[in-house]
Amino acid sequence: MSPDLRKPGSVRSAAVVNAEIRALWARSGGRLSAVDEAVYQGLLVEWAAAVATAPARDGDVPDAA
Repeated sequence: MSPDLRKPGSVRSAAVVNAEIRALWARSGGRLSAVDEAVYQGLLVEWAAAVATAPARDGDVPDAA
């Protein structure tokens, strides 16, 4: 799904976004087209947001403060 088609504010899990990133790389054979690169960059932003908003789990290392 194109990042432009998602509802603003909707958040998918980091695992789901990561799976989409892996599938993109697999489909591209490791060489992203300009369109794929744009999709990849959007997915990276989405993945980072998902990681930042995910609740901490047992075994996670807290950020150093």
